[in-house]
Amino acid sequence: MNKFDLNNRTAVITGGAQGFGLDTAKKFLNFGAKVIIWDIDGQQLQIASKEINNSNLSYNQVDVSNFEQVNNVVLKITNSSNIDILINNAGITGSNATVWDYDVNEWNKVLEINLLGTFYCCKTIVPHMIKKNYGRIVNVASVAGKDGNPNASAYSSAKAGIIGLTKSLGKELADKNIAVNAVTPSTANTKILDQMSDKHVKYMLSKVPRARFLELEEFSSLVCWLSSEENSFSTAAVFDISGGRSTY
Repeated sequence: MNKFDLNNRTAVITGGAQGFGLDTAKKFLNFGAKVIIWDIDGQQLQIASKEINNSNLSYNQVDVSNFEQVNNVVLKITNSSNIDILINNAGITGSNATVWDYDVNEWNKVLEINLLGTFYCCKTIVPHMIKKNYGRIVNVASVAGKDGNPNASAYSSAKAGIIGLTKSLGKELADKNIAVNAVTPSTANTKILDQMSDKHVKYMLSKVPRARFLELEEFSSLVCWLSSEENSFSTAAVFDISGGRSTY
């Protein structure tokens, strides 16, 4: 396993109590970072904290779709610490339905958590990175944002929006030592599958030429490089990790 120097760096990882976020938190800690995981699930945060049992780990219960809540937590953190790394990982898949049958409230919820949540976190944290002229931001999109999944239009639209946001923000910060990139994973064997129908899970797996789900450590290894000082040039980019599924 490659080693990255994250000593003296503080990272915020949204949706960090399980899945991609939790595995990334573990790697960051191994590489010397201080990690603050955010999640809406307070019980899962406590479980994750006990599992990791590291003095460099802390957590906040945060609903990323609530701008005031995000802003208040960021102000508390930055009163005593930098935020050098931001991983926008929090998200939900939403239900599976055609566009014409999709529940409006459900559609809005998916967009609010996935897309607006990413925007809120960037909006509140980026000014602090600008002051320090350093930052690494990784926005977790999805191959669905590139290809579009049938019966998952809200999720696909939200993830496509994250890709657009990444490209815009990366260009806005290109004259600073702040890198903003997106990753577009295909399906991984995490609890997010529980939100999907069996039929939809089988459909997504059938689209992956490698014919298997993405492993957590494969994802977090890519995120670690993007979050390190070694990534000094790539910004406003989209890094595919879809097992050959993506067509562009």
